[in-house]
Amino acid sequence: MEDLNMTEAKVYVLHENYEWTQHLEKRLIEQKVPYELWDLSEGVLDLSKQPPKGIFYNRMSASSHTRNHRFAPEFSQQVIKWLEDNGRVVLNGTTAIDLEISKVKQYLALQKSGIKTPKTIATIGKKSIVEAAKRLDKYPFITKHNRAGKGAGVYLFNSLAELEVYVNSDTFEEPVDGITLLQEYIKPNDGRVKRSEFIGQKFLYTVSIDSSQGFELCPSDECQIGQKEEKFQIIDPLESKQRESYEYFLHENGLDVAAVEWVEDGNHQIYVYDINTNTNYNNTAEEKAQIFAHKHLAAYLKEQLSQNERE
Repeated sequence: MEDLNMTEAKVYVLHENYEWTQHLEKRLIEQKVPYELWDLSEGVLDLSKQPPKGIFYNRMSASSHTRNHRFAPEFSQQVIKWLEDNGRVVLNGTTAIDLEISKVKQYLALQKSGIKTPKTIATIGKKSIVEAAKRLDKYPFITKHNRAGKGAGVYLFNSLAELEVYVNSDTFEEPVDGITLLQEYIKPNDGRVKRSEFIGQKFLYTVSIDSSQGFELCPSDECQIGQKEEKFQIIDPLESKQRESYEYFLHENGLDVAAVEWVEDGNHQIYVYDINTNTNYNNTAEEKAQIFAHKHLAAYLKEQLSQNERE
């Protein structure tokens, strides 16, 4: 990071995984947007320096620890605070990074906005996990990590006995923050979960995802080795009331670019189970639908940069 106040304003992309960021980079180059990538998996932050001119787009991922970038989100929180305190525009700022690395905070924020979420209990310690399952008393249920990404720690259990075996086995996955969630399992009415993408807090499209092969639902091309081609399909737009509800939630929580993951059960009740602020897109589904989110995202960042320069 340099003190670059005398240089032209740019879009600065905060990230920790170039494999996921390269697709946006190609679109920024294509649209002739001045940009710079800041890889926050390591670095130096001089608090006495001023940030460079421009706007900053945070796409730090909760799953960074699975790529040996254990403390990248914590460092990103400090960098974002430094940027915001110095008056810089940060898209997906402090609230976004806080929600990205805590599903507990996600669910509380969703509930505050009147959005239905599955019944969830947060636990710490193996004994507490079993006790929480008794309290949840809903079968089947799933476990998941509070700070996760890529389906980390998500398992389906049909009984308390199954959970006890898992918790006391060598296969138990310790969450990176120590917090395991127990959650009622919402069975999709059509075997598919949905992921609605928003750019600039405006709805872009919904992708339908086949969940029959498990809970690894990362849509990026890098996650798709060995997956069925039809796993991801872009479908019809959201019903207007649902779209407005999600856009309101994003606005209230300062989430500029995000995916809302939801499921509809057999009684046509809709539950949101995840908010992803480091959103990725599936190229195969986009090619079929001829709509390209990274193209829209690059255009949005270009517009935000121009607006910032005018102010």
